[in-house]
Amino acid sequence: MTLISTLSIICYLATGFLLVHGLLKYPDRPCPFKQYLLIPGLLGLILHAGVLYNGIFTPSGLDVSFFQIFSLVGWLVALLLLTSALRQPIEYLGIIVMPFTALALLLEQMTDQHHYLPQHFSAGLEFHILISILAYSLLSVAMVQALLLHIQDAHLHNKHPGGFIRALPPLQTMETMLFRMIGLGFIILSASLLSGFIFLENMFAQHLVHKTFLSIVAWLLYATLLWGRWQFGWRGRTAIRWAVSGFIALMLAYFGSKFVIELILQR
Repeated sequence: MTLISTLSIICYLATGFLLVHGLLKYPDRPCPFKQYLLIPGLLGLILHAGVLYNGIFTPSGLDVSFFQIFSLVGWLVALLLLTSALRQPIEYLGIIVMPFTALALLLEQMTDQHHYLPQHFSAGLEFHILISILAYSLLSVAMVQALLLHIQDAHLHNKHPGGFIRALPPLQTMETMLFRMIGLGFIILSASLLSGFIFLENMFAQHLVHKTFLSIVAWLLYATLLWGRWQFGWRGRTAIRWAVSGFIALMLAYFGSKFVIELILQR
């Protein structure tokens, strides 16, 4: 493992630790000096970006192996969280996201498994792959927020909100941010599916059919959720169930199939 990746992992874990410390010190409200707590995370992102660039863009072609992409998704999730936290009081999501990103980078550094795209792949196909990863990352952040919203809702119904729950933004604010992220993620996921049908010769080829089918299922679940929100005002547990279902389908579409093909079948 390189020095740069080790320093990045340390920065991520330090950010998670500082956020836990901030939560314990200010259990009833958002942290008043969060920008200082997030500095190690931003440094970790910069270092991690260098590791990813050297790992993905290689002389042999783009490396899109399971753990390489897992590390990239972790980086994008952390990036989306930290940039959003500078404007909105969601910094305590980093208690979950920062250790996750550190783990993703650690696993990527510990494996020698690679999966290179052929050199003849067009820019359109590379765009499809990268925008698919972006959609997954954004909807991953939405998934974390949906789970927090579920915990927050349950605590408020039981009238026993803990310190972590009291430090979160109001339920309505959390819900609004969740639907904004899902809406943007849905647009990018739509672009991903559209680009796949344009740039891939056959989206329903044998090695792609399961991924295509599950991605369409996820798209339909998110579309139904957004339509229900617009038409019927869906919120709370109903919205959370649809959001979680959509993410599970999307996770199986990408990482489920990739795990089976690359790590189990060794293809």
